[in-house]
Amino acid sequence: MSLQKCACIDTLYTELPWLERFQAAKNDGFAAVEFWDYRIRDLDATREAAEKAGIVISGFNGDADYSLVDPTHKEKYIDYLRQSIAAAKKVGAKSVTIHSNALGDGGIVVNHYDNLSHTVKLCSMYDMLLECAKISEEEQINLNLEALNITTDHVGNFLETTRMGAEICRLIGSPRLKLLYDVYHMQLNEGSLCDTISAYADQFGHIHVADAPGRHEPGTGEINYKKVIRHLEDCGYTGYVGYELFPQTDTATAVKAIMENA
Repeated sequence: MSLQKCACIDTLYTELPWLERFQAAKNDGFAAVEFWDYRIRDLDATREAAEKAGIVISGFNGDADYSLVDPTHKEKYIDYLRQSIAAAKKVGAKSVTIHSNALGDGGIVVNHYDNLSHTVKLCSMYDMLLECAKISEEEQINLNLEALNITTDHVGNFLETTRMGAEICRLIGSPRLKLLYDVYHMQLNEGSLCDTISAYADQFGHIHVADAPGRHEPGTGEINYKKVIRHLEDCGYTGYVGYELFPQTDTATAVKAIMENA
């Protein structure tokens, strides 16, 4: 079985106007697309473009300015998540991606919360995720909790390991709450990709791909993506593999590498 490919159209096809990216991704062989901030998009036009192209919208980011690790954000976080789920339904998306910390422009972590202990952050995240999982089950929209690298792109992010994210998802035990395993981020943070996949693949709801270092297409860095993708399949993963990467030169070259290497 070959895992279905999903293109992040905030990093791929940026040479094209927004509404033309859906058909371009479909023409190149992607089964789905994803993007980041739904607030800046015309959702009716976005849904129409995806439906016209015959391509699935897998999801987008759903937590914006609020943090799971800040106990004072609980009410605001939950309210915003409800808005994000409503937007997902409007556009026909299958999931919403969430993070431990609010992210600003360029993915910068807005607040490192150095004033809060590890215990407070962890307990706050767990408490809020319990509520998030209930909402996602009621609304029948999947939530994908993403751990991020803290070395290069997201210094100060609290959720940095696959183990923490996967174990929290296991404890909560909701079929609607899973971990987004970003291979690029986790290569930078922890390595041991295949061993990690073996241990936690049952908790993966979505996969992100970019090579490391550089965050470009497979074949530009040190990750053996043919092996990684094959191992995901061997461990029973059946979801989308999302290519959230920045082309080293242009989208056409990157897509060729994606199709050849992963």
